[in-house]
Amino acid sequence: MKNSVRNFILSSALFLLSVAAYAQCAMCKATAESATENVDKGIGEGLNAGIVYLMLVPYVLLATIALVFFRKKIVTLFRS
Repeated sequence: MKNSVRNFILSSALFLLSVAAYAQCAMCKATAESATENVDKGIGEGLNAGIVYLMLVPYVLLATIALVFFRKKIVTLFRS
């Protein structure tokens, strides 16, 4: 009981005292820096392209794994 209370208090303190992380992906940071140099280029287009690129990779991997799984499942169903 004492251990769980101590862990809860410690984790709460660490959560409340955490420092904000100023992190960006490399593509977003490069786009933001180049947009400040070139005022005529829209910063929104580059950041949106970076976000879409970063979102696309996990979905493609997940779709590939699902495709392999379902193809194996269908093959085993037809062999039975």
